[in-house]
Amino acid sequence: MYESYYGLKSKPFQLTPDPAFFFASKWHKRAMSYLQYGISQAEGFIVITGDIGTGKTTVANSLLEEIEDDIAAAQIVTPKLTPDELVKMVAAKFEIATEGLSKADILKKLEVFLYDLAKAGRRALLLVDEAQNLPLESIEELRMLSNFQRNGKPLIQSFLLGQEELKAILRGPNMEQFRQRIVASCHLVPLTLEECKEYINYRLANAGWHGGELFSEEAYDSIFTFTRGIPRKVNTLMDRVMLYGFLEEVKTFTVDAVNEVIDEVKSEMFEPERPLLDAEASEPSDSESNVLMTPKGNIIRNADYYLDMLASLVDALDDAISHKVKMTQYVDKLMKKKFKTYVRLKSDGTQE
Repeated sequence: MYESYYGLKSKPFQLTPDPAFFFASKWHKRAMSYLQYGISQAEGFIVITGDIGTGKTTVANSLLEEIEDDIAAAQIVTPKLTPDELVKMVAAKFEIATEGLSKADILKKLEVFLYDLAKAGRRALLLVDEAQNLPLESIEELRMLSNFQRNGKPLIQSFLLGQEELKAILRGPNMEQFRQRIVASCHLVPLTLEECKEYINYRLANAGWHGGELFSEEAYDSIFTFTRGIPRKVNTLMDRVMLYGFLEEVKTFTVDAVNEVIDEVKSEMFEPERPLLDAEASEPSDSESNVLMTPKGNIIRNADYYLDMLASLVDALDDAISHKVKMTQYVDKLMKKKFKTYVRLKSDGTQE
């Protein structure tokens, strides 16, 4: 609607990830470099994590745009798939018929497909988006798929993209074998103020904007403060700002114009959590009670979720330690018994 008013050839702030609008911030560039490095290694796992809306899928789509024809790539977005469902979905993404087949049959067909790819000088690449949704057994299934090899080289390579909690999952005590196969990992963070400004202008230019500066410095500050530099939130707000500009025939956006749109958005949608941290704050609100601040001043939102996850990890660690203690005690008793037997036999031999 506003495209023609501002002389744009396309919509600059759409929510659907588009490789044509990939903006390489410091961390996005690093994530892309890690993915490219992973492809060059042709083995191991690459793990890219980041909060909701930080651009993980955009990075993945940009990678798929660049890969050579010698790589057969498939991308899956994972709900809570069981290992059997995961194997079936991977096979389907590589256009392998799975109807009426058992898991063993599907794995055999998948192995034949991968082997034929390798004989043709190609290899398979699997991108797993929203990987934090996978149960531990399904992540282990991905590791097992990497055991398909020809001449000592894996026939399939997997990249995992997921939210913050994926890091905690992979740190679990029973994920050691998987961790040993991770060749690189990177965590995407929100844009800085300067990057947020560059991001907005980059997308406008890509959409065909040839005019001068469209926003005042104060307007950029307000956009950054409200969106916290999260690309998806920037896109959502900027789309509304541009629509407002069309309706009000705005040529240059002041901070007042942007703030008017922000107030409208706040009244229609959930406002981002902004816990009070100043001295005037009295009793904490419900949202504030779920916020923690680290000794270095970092704010952790949804603290209850992470505390629950930490408690689960502690329980798992306790179980592992308890198991190891029992094993140590058993081995110790066994060694003592063998030592007593050895002493007795030696004593009998001496007496003879």
